[in-house]
Amino acid sequence: MLQNNPGLKSKIDQLWNKFWSGGISNPLTAIEQITYLLFMKRLDEQDLKRQSDAEFTGEKYNSKFEGSWIPPEYRARWDDKDSADEWAKKLLDEKRFAIDKHTLRWSEFKRLQAQNMLQHVQGKVFPFLKDLNGAESNFTHHMKNAVFVISKPALLVEAVKTIDEIFEIMETDSRENGQAFQDIQGDVYEMLLSEIATAGKNGQFRTPRHIIKLMAELVQPQLGHKIADPACGSGGFLLGAYQYIVTQLALSNMKKGTGTKELSPDEDGFLRTSVAAALTEKAQAILQESLWGYDIDSTMVRLGLMNLMMHGLDEPHIDYKDTLSKSYNEEAEYDIVMANPPFTGSIDKSDINENLQLATTKTELLFVENIYRLLKKGGTACVIVPQGVLFGSGSAFKILRQLLVVRCDLKAVITLPSGVFKPYAGVSTAMLLFTKVWGPQDKVTQPATEHVWFYEMATDGYSMDDKRSKQEGYGDLQDIVAKYHARNPATDTDRTAKYFTVPRTSIETEGYDLSFSRYTKDVFEEVHYDEPSMILDRLIQAEIGELEEMEMAKVQGGIVRQLLELKGIVG
Repeated sequence: MLQNNPGLKSKIDQLWNKFWSGGISNPLTAIEQITYLLFMKRLDEQDLKRQSDAEFTGEKYNSKFEGSWIPPEYRARWDDKDSADEWAKKLLDEKRFAIDKHTLRWSEFKRLQAQNMLQHVQGKVFPFLKDLNGAESNFTHHMKNAVFVISKPALLVEAVKTIDEIFEIMETDSRENGQAFQDIQGDVYEMLLSEIATAGKNGQFRTPRHIIKLMAELVQPQLGHKIADPACGSGGFLLGAYQYIVTQLALSNMKKGTGTKELSPDEDGFLRTSVAAALTEKAQAILQESLWGYDIDSTMVRLGLMNLMMHGLDEPHIDYKDTLSKSYNEEAEYDIVMANPPFTGSIDKSDINENLQLATTKTELLFVENIYRLLKKGGTACVIVPQGVLFGSGSAFKILRQLLVVRCDLKAVITLPSGVFKPYAGVSTAMLLFTKVWGPQDKVTQPATEHVWFYEMATDGYSMDDKRSKQEGYGDLQDIVAKYHARNPATDTDRTAKYFTVPRTSIETEGYDLSFSRYTKDVFEEVHYDEPSMILDRLIQAEIGELEEMEMAKVQGGIVRQLLELKGIVG
């Protein structure tokens, strides 16, 4: 986590302060502008690395910075009405406004003087960035309305310098700790959100990376799975699934003797890598089509696209959509859904998708029902919800829990400590892990769930205050992974432990209550007391002893007084 790298945290603090003092004080505007710069830097580094790898392996690689780029407004368009002279003029204009792509590299423009750098980035580099994947691409579509708002040359120069320093720290971490390129953009986003007291009013809480990694270990996405996050924000869950799959492929290659580097556990005990260069072209193509994300915030969509592109996905499938609205009709599409949907309270009843059957406007309930609908039969979801979903007494709460138990195989309910989402919020949350068995229109012949595995996480390896400092060990993270995959209804029966299984029949009896406290049993230490007569005897003896001491004190006091009188000290 960002908090545990003081050098990186300090640099991001500096970057934020420079944008604030430079007149860009809106956190989301600041992070969007910073992300553009991070993306420019990462794009240059990735391209140079791919060029180097291609030279080493002898494979062909077409650099994004080779040749010339013509801004869309100057590209020649053939028109049947154009004369030969008009067409020749168009071609001449096209040639005149062509820009050498090499000059658009971060490593090139960062050498320019302040004013020239600003003009170059504003007028050439940023338009090139927006047009990066071609006019028809999803990325270009969502970047259409993006604006580069840095207007002060000094701010741009300082930002470029600080980002270079941030990357140097990341590279040092990679060399010294054996970690792959971290989610820099996510770290910046996390840091900026922590700067504002109003963060989270719109539900934009970034899920900590170690929680995402835990959820990926539980659902175990595989190459070829179609994976979605219907409220993806900056793309953290999609990136988490991507890294899990890449890591499993890398481990498989190592077992075959084709791997290049042994992986070591990260600070949370997980094996992870983002390096997909060793994957076959077929595997990369499958991965490209595996990840799908949606969000209702256009800024988040752009951040999510760039986040995944910075990690090696050339054309991510992240789109602007309200997945609870009438305009979104996907159903039974995905093998895996991982999500931490926003808990914003209520939404406009008139715009709720009519396929959602719950009679409620509470988003935490609607999102879970929608995720159930998005899953294919046999598909699995891991979703973070407020703990109130587990025991809420309203009819919509009960109907949703019944749906999860009857139409799904509800595999696990894992409660999280309230400090997991600090410094943004102290809300108590839980993970729901379920597999879809019966569709919405299917006639249920047998409830899908037989047993539910409960686990109460006490710690996630970080302090539960706003600082969220790394503690020694992994907390309960690795224990949850191990115990979940080894769960056994026949042996996990101790209701006084922090994990156990509960049969469906017991859950039905309790009105489908899914709270851990409903099924746990408190441990009372048996205390043995003496017979009342013995206790009374001890009290009497104690009282007699006190009386004897008092009498002795009186006698001693009388003797002392007599002695003092004999000496004439007292009258």
